[in-house]
Amino acid sequence: MMFADRTEAGKKLAAELTRIVAEDPALTDPVVLALPRGGLPVAIEIARALKAPLDLVLVRKIGVPFQPELAAGAVVDGDDPQLVVNTDVVRLAGLSQADLDAGEARELKEIERRRDQYLKGRARAPVVNRTVIVVDDGIATGATTRAALKALRRRKPKALILAVPVAPEDTVAAMRGEVDRVVCLEMPAAFYAIGAHYIDFRQVSDQEVVALLDEAARDG
Repeated sequence: MMFADRTEAGKKLAAELTRIVAEDPALTDPVVLALPRGGLPVAIEIARALKAPLDLVLVRKIGVPFQPELAAGAVVDGDDPQLVVNTDVVRLAGLSQADLDAGEARELKEIERRRDQYLKGRARAPVVNRTVIVVDDGIATGATTRAALKALRRRKPKALILAVPVAPEDTVAAMRGEVDRVVCLEMPAAFYAIGAHYIDFRQVSDQEVVALLDEAARDG
């Protein structure tokens, strides 16, 4: 399946999620959380279809100081920010709790800056005892998504759903242990890149993120 753009992918996911929510009486009071930036044009279509609030889930990797691309963990925003630690990497890199604390503080500061930029002080959507639908425009390895899901699970949602247009089959299989349900429209046997499954996969700008969130707030 080839998607014209993220909006079309969002509408197709929205149709599937509308059916799922309608058929399962336990999936009530949904809230849609987008992984920015690419997840937002997908997520807004789902929020519209379900008449659900739309918010962001912001995740920042905590890199090993001498090898920043290697993730020692990740911090996920919220009223009670959550730290997800890659214990194997921390042990092998010889990182202390002070190292993790410093990385967490640094990345939380960046998360707050981005949240202020994108949401202009609007309150976070509550997730406790709600059906939480986490949305991105696709998944490759899933490291960032997995961190977000682990952190959200700690906040005690009624149900946790991951919804993406496209992802490798093995990544989807791995994600099933983190959520109550995965909704993925396309799981190609040969997966090279998320963008290969979109005709238009241009980068989503910060300005577009702000505009979409403003639009969702007006719709709400």
